[in-house]
Amino acid sequence: MPELKLARIPDRTPVKLTVMVMPDLHLALTDYARIYADTYGREEPVAELIPAILSAFLDSDRGFLLAREALVREQSK
Repeated sequence: MPELKLARIPDRTPVKLTVMVMPDLHLALTDYARIYADTYGREEPVAELIPAILSAFLDSDRGFLLAREALVREQSK
């Protein structure tokens, strides 16, 4: 089989999660959606923003990223 520059594309099948949040978090998310709409001129439902918010949080958590790299290295041994 040829060696390609492009690695195999990972599974992109969405996984549906159902979560319950406290009223204060729901209010904060609703406010975030309103501010997002004011900022970008485009309304997005809270449910559509949550995955992006979670990704941004995880991508910016240095401690998590370092621990995850160590976990992956450990698992590949």
